[in-house]
Amino acid sequence: MTPPDSNEPRPASKGAGIYIVGALAVAAIVGAGVFWFVTAPKPLGDDRIAAIDAVDADAARGETIFWAGGCASCHAADNAEGEERKILSGGHRLTSNFGTFVVPNISPDPEAGIGGWSLADFANAMLAGVSPSGGHFYPSFPYGSYVRMTDQDVADLFAYLGTLPASDKTNAAHELKFPFSIRRLVGGWKFMFFDDGPRVELANADDQVLRGQYLVEGPGHCGECHTPRNALGGFRSGEWLAGAPNPEGEGVVPNITPGGPDIAGWSASDIAYYLESGFTPDFDSVGGPMVDVQKNMAELTASDREAIATYLKAVPERPNGY
Repeated sequence: MTPPDSNEPRPASKGAGIYIVGALAVAAIVGAGVFWFVTAPKPLGDDRIAAIDAVDADAARGETIFWAGGCASCHAADNAEGEERKILSGGHRLTSNFGTFVVPNISPDPEAGIGGWSLADFANAMLAGVSPSGGHFYPSFPYGSYVRMTDQDVADLFAYLGTLPASDKTNAAHELKFPFSIRRLVGGWKFMFFDDGPRVELANADDQVLRGQYLVEGPGHCGECHTPRNALGGFRSGEWLAGAPNPEGEGVVPNITPGGPDIAGWSASDIAYYLESGFTPDFDSVGGPMVDVQKNMAELTASDREAIATYLKAVPERPNGY
């Protein structure tokens, strides 16, 4: 009888195989638990909600935030003019690499719109991207910028929206590609990209620059279009306001940092006048999606437009992001 070769590999024991399977099962359970925790919607805490509820809301102040936030640009009917821009029936289609997002009705209608929402519901949507039912909103709704808004402005805006005409229009659901249609995955996006810190650190900024920073980085959400994004839809690091491909069609969204070729040579006064009138320093006029944005900016006070312009001259210069 020939003895076995001592160098020949021996099959793994049954016990070792069971151990490996068990370890993999535990790892899978732990991984699933971590995923579930990380991607869970995280609404505002009770203390923050109580602070917002305690705010003395003013609808007249809320109108300023309405125009600064560009609510009509997305939520009014396409090509709406005049008072029709205050009918926030939704329906606009936002195309992207992830699919098409359909803008919702946010009029005071209690069924089709947000007339049945509480201030807490609205604050959670604006500041945490969480719906009244406790799910994630997609970041096509720019709560990644709105998170920088003050409690006062959130409460004032909600009060103003309640004064606008109601619309009973219902809209289609989003048309998203798999796996982006899995809403829970938005929690992973938030984990990586959602925070309330300043987009840029500005040394020795005066009150005017800080006001401009608040308007641009917060309610104005200018970076949502003017900053390039990575494959997951997060802002590319170090390219704040450097311009980006137009997500809704041909062309690009301009680089609006100082010295960027799109506004090279513009002074703060030139920028402020453009936001007021729609005319560039070389007598060209605003075009494309910026038409609606400029209409909103024209509704602001001159001091707010000047603050925005001053901030745009203070941010770091960046090469084109497109």
